Amino acid sequence: MIKKLIYIIFYDLKSKRDPLRIFKKSYARYQRLGYEGMINRLEKEYSLVDSTYYMTLADNKKAYALWMKYQKEREVSRELLTYTPLISVIIPTYNTPPHYLKACIESVLSQIYKNFEICIADDASSNQETLEVLKEYEKKDERIKIVYREENGHVSEASNSALSLASGVFVAFLDHDDMLAPEALYQMVKRVNEKPHLKLLYSDEDKIDAKNQRYDPHFKSGWNPDMFFSQNYLSHLTLIQKALIDTIGGFRKGYEGSQDYDLYLRCLHHIEESEIDHVEHILYHWRAIDGSTALCAHEKRYTMTSGLKALEDYFNTQGQKVTIEKGMVDNTYKVSYPITGTPPLVSIVIPTRDRHDLLHKCIDSILKFTEYENYEILIVDNESSEAQTLLYFEELKKYQNIKIIEYHYPFNFSAINNFGVDHAQGEVVVLLNNDVEIISKHWLTEMVEHALRPEIGAVGAMLYYDDDRIQHAGVILGIGGVAGHSHKYFSKGMFGYFSRLKIIQNYAAVTGACLAVKKSLYEAVGGLDQENLSVAFNDVDFCLKLQEKGYRNLWTPYVELYHHESKSRGLEDTDEKQERFQQEVAYMKRRWGKKLMRDPYYNSHLTRKYENFMIHFPLEK
Repeated sequence: MIKKLIYIIFYDLKSKRDPLRIFKKSYARYQRLGYEGMINRLEKEYSLVDSTYYMTLADNKKAYALWMKYQKEREVSRELLTYTPLISVIIPTYNTPPHYLKACIESVLSQIYKNFEICIADDASSNQETLEVLKEYEKKDERIKIVYREENGHVSEASNSALSLASGVFVAFLDHDDMLAPEALYQMVKRVNEKPHLKLLYSDEDKIDAKNQRYDPHFKSGWNPDMFFSQNYLSHLTLIQKALIDTIGGFRKGYEGSQDYDLYLRCLHHIEESEIDHVEHILYHWRAIDGSTALCAHEKRYTMTSGLKALEDYFNTQGQKVTIEKGMVDNTYKVSYPITGTPPLVSIVIPTRDRHDLLHKCIDSILKFTEYENYEILIVDNESSEAQTLLYFEELKKYQNIKIIEYHYPFNFSAINNFGVDHAQGEVVVLLNNDVEIISKHWLTEMVEHALRPEIGAVGAMLYYDDDRIQHAGVILGIGGVAGHSHKYFSKGMFGYFSRLKIIQNYAAVTGACLAVKKSLYEAVGGLDQENLSVAFNDVDFCLKLQEKGYRNLWTPYVELYHHESKSRGLEDTDEKQERFQQEVAYMKRRWGKKLMRDPYYNSHLTRKYENFMIHFPLEK
């Protein structure tokens, strides 16, 4: 029945006609066509292949309600925990509407994990009903501890007052009108049982409206440092070791609005990345009402100022010279890493064969938009024969920083790039397709500043099709069996899933159509695999080899290009090409195995059939 409802809801949401008629029509189609038939019909009728419609579904209350129904119906085993630490739930209150406050406290009292205490600090509320609710619960359960502040000090001071009551091994933070899922503390403690070394854990979350209807689920990335420096995606629910909180001195006054972001950033100074983990369960319901940032990010504009200040403090303490500015979206940030000293030589490697029209557009765009001065262009010519192309090569020879390198072997994209990198003199190499067109003035500076960071491997960019739809915004493992492109076919300018199209972040891989990396790293992992991956997936494999060595790959939306995709090479339209492609798919599955189905930067509750961050339904094939 659930399988049928999934398709019925597609029609119901898309159509403006009578819902009953749509219900009957879609149900009849399902009976006639079956699972695959319905998928094919939906894609054909509504152009679902371009993914835009599925993105609206991911945020739609009805689709999420269906997903929640399935989650509720399935059996969830509750293991007996051998380690049951006391959890202190910290709640600062101030004139909280009584019905929201009651719901908040009751959500903690109804936890299936019972070893907790509730530490509440009321920040001098003037609303007597709020105070009456607190006094009622204080008498109701001995696990509830309350301090009544005499002066209003705002959220940081109130939270510290609540922390002063805490005696737990871990603390969890809960806003006074939000709610915890019944299994919230259990799931967090279960993860601590599995990984006793953890000091900071965070979960997925959703929003809840004034009528207690849940919507807008945020299925988060695993620990993603560059995303975290771009926005506080950890948010709720976060569980932190109490000793760690004591070490950093709790919350700081003057960071209200981003006081939790400041707290998490200061925690990073004292923990290793291996001590951070993500629990892929929606354990927190963020109240979205008038005046809250859950409803609209710009409701509390001071949060942006506080966030910038917190980031500046973090990097100053680290001794890193960075510049921090407001990002493209409210409550997002852009951290830049200025290149110190003499900018290193960068070698731009461009494989090509004929197609003068594409190469000319590519080279012209580099010469027009590249403000970074210290670069060379290495055009690796794979036996071009067209007169116009050969004449163009002669024209390019007048440029001292452009070289034509001849490659007289059968087409092998990996081998051609490796050949070009062998001839590169630069400290940083950029792999660039001949069918791309630069449209960002700072493109090379932006890529090089990240590529020079010691912890970063490959750096990728935003690529658009000719019609201004997105072709590439990072690579997600597992989609289609091997890998797919994030937000493919979304329109230029869209924010994407929780603003992911607008922020610098880590991805498992980026496309080789525009990829920057230190030459030393390129050589350390053996470059592109020319033996097994002559055409497809060589960039994914390359990035995974970097990741395997401990480097983070990074994608930035601040570098934009048009990608006239594969026009110089052609499509996989012959039996020979398709056979080669299937062999490369098989190799990737053998080489990387289960890693392809466990992308650390992509939540398992999101689809691996489409490239759009749609909710993954359990019946999805």
